[in-house]
Amino acid sequence: MTVDAHHHVWDLSVRDQDWIDEHSPLGRDFTLADLVPEAEAAGVDRTVLVQTVTVAEETPEFLALAAGHELIAGVVGWTDLTRPGVADELARLRELPGGQYLKGIRHQVQGEPDPEWLLRADVRRSLTAVAEAGLVYDLVVLPHQLPACAKAAASLPELTFVLDHLGKPPIASGALEPWASDVRALAALPNTVCKLSGLVTEAAPGSWTVDDLRPYADTVRDAFGPDRLMFGSDWPVCTTEATYDEVLALARHLVAPEERTRIFETTAARVYDL
Repeated sequence: MTVDAHHHVWDLSVRDQDWIDEHSPLGRDFTLADLVPEAEAAGVDRTVLVQTVTVAEETPEFLALAAGHELIAGVVGWTDLTRPGVADELARLRELPGGQYLKGIRHQVQGEPDPEWLLRADVRRSLTAVAEAGLVYDLVVLPHQLPACAKAAASLPELTFVLDHLGKPPIASGALEPWASDVRALAALPNTVCKLSGLVTEAAPGSWTVDDLRPYADTVRDAFGPDRLMFGSDWPVCTTEATYDEVLALARHLVAPEERTRIFETTAARVYDL
C-alpha cells in the first residue's frame, strides 16, 4: 500500500482560497475527481486530506468527502485554537458525518507574526485538548518558527507534532543553516514526525534539480529516521513545479529502497491511525 499523507482539494465556487495569487495556475478548482485518476495511476491507495483555509465550515465538508470516497483515509482539519471550548468543538466534529476520519488539526502558523504563537497560553490549552481527543497536530511553519515548535513539543509530550513540508527550508537559496540545526532539535523529541513533502515548491522555480533537494531530504531522513518520516505529495500545490507522478517518483528516489515501506505506508498509517 502507498499512502499520500498530505494533499488538498478546493472548489472556488464554494469559497475563495485567499492565499492563492490571482495569476497563479492554482487559481482554479482542484477536486477529488481531479486527484483520483492521478493517484490511481501512481499506485496510491490511501490519502490524508489537509485543511487549506481557516474557515470552520471546511472541516465538516472534508469529513463528508472522506465518508463518500474510499481513497481518503483521514482528514487534518482546522479549529480556532485561540478560543475556549476546543474540546467540545472536536467532540462535535467527531459526531458529524465522516467524523471518524478526523485524525488531526492544523493552523497556518506560518502566517502568524508572533514567532512563538504556539507557546501562547490559550493555544497550549487547546493543543492539550487536541492530544486528549487522540488527534495529532500538523505544523505548517517557516524556518524561524522551528524553535517554538520544539519548545511546544517538549512541553506537550502527550501530543504528536507532525512537521509539514520539512518546515519549508530555504532550498532556493541553497542554505542549510540554521534550518538544519533547528530541525534536528525538533527531531530529537520522540513525539515529533516529519512529512517528506513540499520540496519542489521551496526550490528555485523552474530550474531545480534532484541534487538541489537531496541535502534537505537527507537531513530529515537522518534526523527523524524512516519510522518518523512519511510521504506527502502536497497536491495540487506541487503541480506548479511537477506532476503528481513526478513528485512521488522523486520522493522514492530520495530514500533508500529498504526505507520505502515505512516512509510510504506504515509511518502515516500509525501516526494518523488510518
